[in-house]
This record gives sequence, structure tokens and C-alpha cells, in this order.
Amino acid sequence: MEPAERGAAAGPGPGPGPGCAAGPWAVGEETAILHGGFLLAARLLQPRPLRELRKADWPRAGVPITDALREIGERCPSPLGRGLWEKEAVAIVWAKILLPAPPAASLEWGWKDDGFFSVGAMIPDVNHTALFELVKALGVPRLFVQLLLALPPDVCRGQLENLVEYISSETSPSDVRFLLDVWWEVMKHQEGQEDATVSAFSALIHQHGAEPSLEDGLQPPKRFKGDPGNPPGATGLPMLLLEGLKQIRGSIAQPRLRCYALANLAELLCLSSGLGPGASPLPITEYLAKVSAMVSLWGSDTDSQYHPCGLAEKVREAERSVSLLPLTRLSREELFVGLDLLCSFLQAWGEELQDTLKGSEELCYESYRLLDTLTTLGKNLDFLSETGDLGEGEAQVVLELTQLTKDFLRDTSAVLKGLDTSLESSVAMAIIAQRLDRHVDVCSVFASEKTWAFSKAWVECLVKNKALFQNPELVLKLLEMLVNFSTSHHDKEARELQMEVTKAIVECYTELSLTDKNQVISGVLASWGGQGLSQNVQVVRDGFQEDLNVTFNQITKSVSDEGLTRAVASVARLTLLYPEATVKQVCHLAVVNLGAHQFLAQILCSFSALSFLESHEDPGRPRSLVVRCLEEAVWGKLSTAREEEQFLQFLAFLMQPGSATPLVSPAEVAKAFVLPYLKSDSPQIELSLQILSKVLGIPSCSEEHWIKSCHPFPLLLSLCKLLDGYTKHWHQPKEQLFPSLETKDLILNILCQLCELVGPETVPSPELWVQSLAWLHRKVAPLDWTVGLRLKKLYGDHFKNEVPATLFEICRLPEDEWTSQSLPAYGPGSGLLAWMECCCVSPALRDTMLALLTVNVDNPEEVNLFSKGFLVALIQVLPWCSHGEWKRLVPVVEQLLQRQVLHVPYTLEYVQHMPLLNLRPFACHLQLSVLFLRGFQLLCSSSCSSWLLPEAWLHVVQLYCASLTDLLASVKATARAPCHPAEDGAGTQEVSFVCIQMFCHLLHVAAMLPAGGCGEPLLVVALEVLSQYEASSSADAAPCAALRRANERQFLESITDNVGHEELRSTLLQKLSKLGAHSER
Repeated sequence: MEPAERGAAAGPGPGPGPGCAAGPWAVGEETAILHGGFLLAARLLQPRPLRELRKADWPRAGVPITDALREIGERCPSPLGRGLWEKEAVAIVWAKILLPAPPAASLEWGWKDDGFFSVGAMIPDVNHTALFELVKALGVPRLFVQLLLALPPDVCRGQLENLVEYISSETSPSDVRFLLDVWWEVMKHQEGQEDATVSAFSALIHQHGAEPSLEDGLQPPKRFKGDPGNPPGATGLPMLLLEGLKQIRGSIAQPRLRCYALANLAELLCLSSGLGPGASPLPITEYLAKVSAMVSLWGSDTDSQYHPCGLAEKVREAERSVSLLPLTRLSREELFVGLDLLCSFLQAWGEELQDTLKGSEELCYESYRLLDTLTTLGKNLDFLSETGDLGEGEAQVVLELTQLTKDFLRDTSAVLKGLDTSLESSVAMAIIAQRLDRHVDVCSVFASEKTWAFSKAWVECLVKNKALFQNPELVLKLLEMLVNFSTSHHDKEARELQMEVTKAIVECYTELSLTDKNQVISGVLASWGGQGLSQNVQVVRDGFQEDLNVTFNQITKSVSDEGLTRAVASVARLTLLYPEATVKQVCHLAVVNLGAHQFLAQILCSFSALSFLESHEDPGRPRSLVVRCLEEAVWGKLSTAREEEQFLQFLAFLMQPGSATPLVSPAEVAKAFVLPYLKSDSPQIELSLQILSKVLGIPSCSEEHWIKSCHPFPLLLSLCKLLDGYTKHWHQPKEQLFPSLETKDLILNILCQLCELVGPETVPSPELWVQSLAWLHRKVAPLDWTVGLRLKKLYGDHFKNEVPATLFEICRLPEDEWTSQSLPAYGPGSGLLAWMECCCVSPALRDTMLALLTVNVDNPEEVNLFSKGFLVALIQVLPWCSHGEWKRLVPVVEQLLQRQVLHVPYTLEYVQHMPLLNLRPFACHLQLSVLFLRGFQLLCSSSCSSWLLPEAWLHVVQLYCASLTDLLASVKATARAPCHPAEDGAGTQEVSFVCIQMFCHLLHVAAMLPAGGCGEPLLVVALEVLSQYEASSSADAAPCAALRRANERQFLESITDNVGHEELRSTLLQKLSKLGAHSER
């Protein structure tokens, strides 16, 4: 195939430009030139017409035709245009042969209805000699085959028969090569690559083949009826080619043509689906080696038609030669005809060709093809021998051909080993640049072949063809190449290349989907760990921190759902380059930027690849990259409660990100931020407990709960020890770190959660479960006795509740569930203290204690002693109660008051006149307020004055104030109850009275407290009480309400005047003066 044909065969491409054909059947200046060429040829052939042209006439009569085409070509501005006109000329001549001149009757309408009519009329009648010689002269066998295979199948076979017949007569070396070229092009042909000329030619022939008979009785054109079910030209062609080879056998004398003929024949047999295990693509390395070998051979062989072509053209043609498709299956008979023919050829020519190949200094393309194809055929013959059901004669042919092939290759295949492979990289880049068939596979080799990498051509190819490398596997291979190069090249030029390649790779990566980006990040982490590319690539480290800061400054300024996609894209790029630094920056900003934690967590959770587990420190215990980054960037650096809260929420989102994949597991978080810090002297203890509470609330993703991997029984013991430490809470040295009483409720909740989660299924066997419980029971035994009660749900029936013996004195405890123990701290009379501590453990145990309590209410002395003992026990328990425990204990007091087991007489110390009111609904409220007052009177007495530290006093006051707030809410609820309607202001007067009593009791308590630190909570509650008093007294519509309000305000002011706390007194008096102003209005 000549260069002009190769240009045209590359596809339609852009228009041919000025002076070139506007279409295959268009009539114009070029058509006139061609017409003139044929007229001159006809004149030279006279007296015979052109349709009687013989092979011997062509050297003389064909000159005007080829000159005409040369002239047309010179008018075309590009090789593509010249090739297109050659193609159209051949199509016109062939169509003229296949479609005889129309009858005279059609001259008037034919030019309107038939696109070919005008151009066909300009060309004199010609025969196949003109066609075949024209194709030979132009050197366009590929074009010939394209047009041939575009014909209907029966016409296609007939035309090939004509060619075989033509070649077989007066055969010349050029005829031999022409037939072999056509044969080779038939095997290289691929459907679907037809251009406009071939399509128009095919349509024309099919159209005329379907025309109906003419009404005027004139002979219609020859009809061509093809089988639409078969691909064009597929059936029957191989046997025609075999027959043609037989006929010209004696004319094939040159070693090069003999190699060509044998290679075609062997290739035909290999491509037949009746021989071998079936077609499969060549491995890409073998494919590249073959293409490179062909290109190299054409470059060194000056006799090759492809020698003058550029690299791109050579590579295109070589790829066509390698990418052959299977032909139509030969029948068994046809297959063995071909095998027998090859056998006879090898016998006749083999020895001579072996000598030629061994003696020649350089291999030519035809001999290379022969050796390569015979190698493949030998493998297929072995397959046929092993799997084919061969007859005796067939087996003999296969055996003989196998041996001939082996003998031939044994003495000649050594020449293949010396093939030049230096062009492989250039060939690969040409394949990529032209997007040839296997360019995707070649991209993979390009991205991983170290010997090619970072040459200027390699970098240029990568930059120009970035779109082909937008694939996660290719990006990873390129990154590996970049790292390898960076570790061994440090000069200035190498750094410039690294920058250019890094930029190109990042651009490829940027175009990937998020899923593919995660795949790349996973690969980066697996290869280079958390430092990623920055570990080895200096150009990545340079300026990264500035890039990181700028990017995140922009992100944190645009916290919104709309900005999420852009933010994820920006962070994806940073994560590729330096995963660890990027994650640390996200973690840091999530804590210090107010309100940005959830947005940043969403960004981070977009990268499922970051759930990567590192194992470089301890291969047996991999740890989460994100957890490590949190530890190094945030943990231990949280300076405010807000930062701790944002850290908690950020961490929670990472564990439960909604629809995304969690980046960290609860077990990883517990092992990193909880287990090492569950010691009372740890600065992070309270935050660790909050984290543990969070993780316990996250459901397990598998049947086996994650808590099993976190040593649940030692964890339980640690929590129990923390609880035990609270028994000495107010006696801890000041310098000793210990969690606050506010944290005690958190520990209790966590312990309760753990007792729910930890069960027999969390240990490998029932025996181990019993052993674990026994171990825990033994370890808890020395701790405070109430700790064991909190483990009852875990213990089940394995252990009884162990309590001080004195508890049995006031309770009817069943001995099958309860057992006594002698505790020195619980001497005679301490039963109520133990009972009250049990009530603090849980609501269930509180209800049990109330049910089992034994007090003989008919015995006044016993009730009196119980009530006094109860007050003492309450005061003993109060300072050690957490807020939750105190909330569980107050209802105990209320129930005992309602059941009238607890006797709290209500004195009239803050009552000026006998209230003629219905105070029965508020009796419990008033008694409870008085009880609190009596408790503080005892607590502040000289006998207890040194018992509590200042911090303990504040805690006790906070509990008292919390109870008063709840009591006030209960008063309001009682007043609103349907069973207590407010008639004539009665309900409002009762509420006002109760508020006044509570206010006086509160100020009484305030007066008794030691100076310093307790005023603020008391002031808050006092103001709440006054506000409620104001609301109820204002609603009093009784006739003397104004007088009553004036008297009550005066009374309250007199009480407040006696308060020693300056700020408390002045604030309350100010509030009371406002009440007076309102009442006067």
C-alpha cells in the first residue's frame, strides 16, 4: 500500500480542500481530467475498444490514465486529498465494470435519478484488466479489498475469481505480489472502518442489484443478490485464495515472495476457527514487541513499501498486521487442503529458504512474518493433534506438517532473537497518540515501564494524552514511577521533570470519580503509608503547607452543602499528595473552628480509603490512620469545653457518618482514647468517659459486638475503681487529679450500658464466662460495697447482693438473694444509711428498698427514731451524691412523707398569722422544704461544721437548689391540677404562701452557710421563687389582695434584710422593690 492509499485509508477525516473531489460520483474538473485520460487510453488502443484491454497493453495504454490521476493529485493540497481521489477513481472504474451502460431510453431521466449516471457516462466501457492494472499501478491493494468486501457476497466471490484468473495468466512477479497483497489485506480487514467512498460504492452496487425490470421491455442491468445474513465477502474467499496460490505456484521464485506466500497461507490456517484453541488477544508485551519488530524491520529494509513512511504510519500499519480477526470457519476438508498445500510448499521451498534466512545479514518483514506465523501454527497443530478426532490420513498430514514446521524453525528461529527492540517506547507512544486499537493496554505498559520513564518524549506523551490516563490503576502506576524516579534523581532538570509529571498526574487524578479517587488513595496509603508521595517526592513537599493552609482557609469560609462538592475535590488533591498532613489539618480545624466540625467530618468521610490501617509500628496490631492523626493533632491539646464538645461530635460523625462508610470503628476509638486513660489521675479521664459513652451508643455492625475486642472485664473493673474513688472524693489531696462528681453519673450510665452489652456471648465459652465473672467479683470485693450492687445485672444469679449486716435490721431482705457482710464503717444504727445508699443505686433497687422497709407506724417512738435517723442518714449521704443519685433519692423522701412513715413537723417560724387556706395539696412540698432546712441546720451545726470542705459545701448547695427548682415546678403543677380549682383566688393564695415559705427557708439556709462560693446558685433559685410568687399574687383577685400583697412584701423585705451575704441581699431587695412598684400600679 502506497503512502497515498494509507492517507486515504486512515478515514474520511477533514474535507479534501479546494481542487479535490466533492464526492465519489460528483462531476467536476477532476472528473473531466480522468475522462480525458481514459479517452487518450482508448485512442492508443485503437482499433480495439478499452473493454478489450489486455495485460500486455497496459504499459502503453495505461499511461494516460495514471498521468491523469497524477495531475489530479498535484492539484490536491494534501496527501489525504490525493489518496481520496485515487480511491474514487478505482471505485468509478469498478462500478463502470459492474454496472453496464444504461439503455438509451433512460438517458432522459437517468441523470436525475441515478447519482452515478453522469460520471459513469463519462468513462468508456472498460474491463477487469484496466481495474486490476490501475490498482497495481497505484499500489492500493487495501483500497481494492475495502471495495471488494463492500460488494454483495456472490459478487465479491465472482470478482475475486476474476482476479485469480487474471493473475494466473501471464503471471509476473508484480502479479504475484498483488495477489499476495490482496490476500494479506483480506486477512487484515476489519468491519466498520468504511469511509464515505466505500459506503457510496457499496450502496450503489446493492441499489442496482435490487432494481425491478423496466416496463419498456429493455434488458435491465445485471442484478446482484446477496445473503444479508453473512458478512460481506466472508464466505468462500479463503478457498479462492488457496486456489490462486496453487495456480501461480510456479511463478513464485523470489525468496521474499515465497516467504510472503508461506506466511499468508500459515496465517490463513491460524485464523481459521477450525484450528487451534480459539482467538485471544496477544499479551500486551508480546503485542508491543511484534509491532516494534515490524516497525524496525520496515525502517531498515529499503525495499519495503513502508520504508519511506513516518513512524506514525508504520505503527498504524503494524498494528493492523498484529490485530487480526478470525476468519470464517473452514470446513474440515478445506482445512486439510490448506494444511496439505502448506506441507507441499515447505517440502519444496523449506531447505532453500532456510539457507537464505541463515545467510542473510538482516531479516526482512516477509521472513519475520513467516517465522512468527509458523511458530503460532506449530502450537495450533499440537492442539489439533491432542483434541481433534483425526482420521489416519489427516493425522499423517498433521504429523508431517508439525515436523516440517519444527525443523524449519529449529534452524531459522534464532534470527528472531536479534531483533531490534529499541523502538518499543517510541512505538508505544505512537500507539497512544493515535488512539490505536490497543492503546488502553499500551497506556498500562507506558505507565509502568521504568526504562522509558521521564525521557522528554515520555513526559511530552503523558502531558499531551492526559485524558487517556484518567484511570485509577494507571494513576497509581504513574505515581509509583514518579516515586522511583524521585528517589534516584535529584538534579535541577530531574526536579523540573518531576514537577511537570506531578502536575499531569494530579490533573488525571482530579478528573476521576470519587470512587476511583478513593481507590488511588488506598493504593498510595498501601505503598507509602500516611506520608504518601511527600515521603519521597521533594516537589510535593515544597509549598505543600502553604497550599494546605490556603485551601482550608477557603473551605472553612464556605461551609455549606453547596460548597461540599468543591471542598471534597480540593481535599482529594491534598490527600493524594500528603494524606497524613491533610487529615491532621481537618482534625485540627474541626476542633478550633466554631461550628465547622460536621462539615469537615462530611468531607473526611467522603474518603473511605482513609479507613486505612497502619501496621508499620506493630505488624500484629494495625491501627487506624485517622485515629493516629486525631491523637497527634488534637488529643491532649483541647483547651476549652467547646473544643472538647466539637471533638466529641466530630468523632461521633466519623463513627456514624450516615450513608457514608465510617472512617473509624468504636473499638479503635475506645482503644485509643478510652482504655489508656481510665485512671483517676489522668487529665483526660472525663473526656475519655464521654467518648466511651458515645461509642457504647453506636450499634455493632456485626453479630459479634465490638466491645469483645476491648477487654470488657478489665474495663468494667476500671469503672468500678473510679466509682470506689468517689467514696473518698472530698478527702482526696488537692493536688490529686480526680473526676468531678458531675462525672459520676456518666460513669454510672456507662457501667449500666456495659452490663447490658457484656454477656456470655462476648467470651469464647460458658466456662470462661463464669471464670470472668468470678475474677471480676473477686477484684470488686475490696471496693465499696455499693459497687457490687451496680453489677447485679451482669452477675445474674451467680452472686447474691452483698450488703452491710445492719441493713437487715430495717429491711425484710430475702436470704436467697441477699447476704450480709460485716463492715467496720457500718456499726449499730447505720442501717438507714445503708438503706439510703441502696436507694441511690438505681430506680429498681430504690423501689425494692421502699417495699422491704419495716417501720411500725403504730409505735410513736419507732416513727420518731426513724425520722431522726432518716435526717441524719440523709445528711451523711447528701455530700457524696451525684446529681442523678440525689434525683433518685428525693422521691424516696416524698413517698415516705406521703405514706406518713417519715415525720416532719411543720413549724410556724415564718408564719405571722394563721393562714386560713387549703394547704393539704401542698403539705408534702412544705414538709420537704422544712426537711431540707432541718438538714442544713444539722449540717451547719457545731458538731458538723468542720466535716465538709468548701468545695463540698458548693456541691451540697447545688443539689439543694436543684431540688428547690424541682419542688417549685411541682407546686405549679399541683396548682394547675383539675382537682384543685382556683375559686375566689384561693389557689393563688396557697401558691403564694408556699412560695413565701420556700423563700424564707432558702434564706435561712443561706444565713447558716459558711462564707464564700455558694451565693450564686441560691440567688438564682431565690429569684425563681420570687418570680413565681409575683405571678400567683398578681393573679389573686380577692377583695383584700392588695393589702395582703403589701403585708407579704413587707414581711419578705424584713426577712431579706437579715441576710448577711451582701450581693444576695441587695439583689433580692431590688427584686422585691420591683414587686411593690408593680402591685401599686
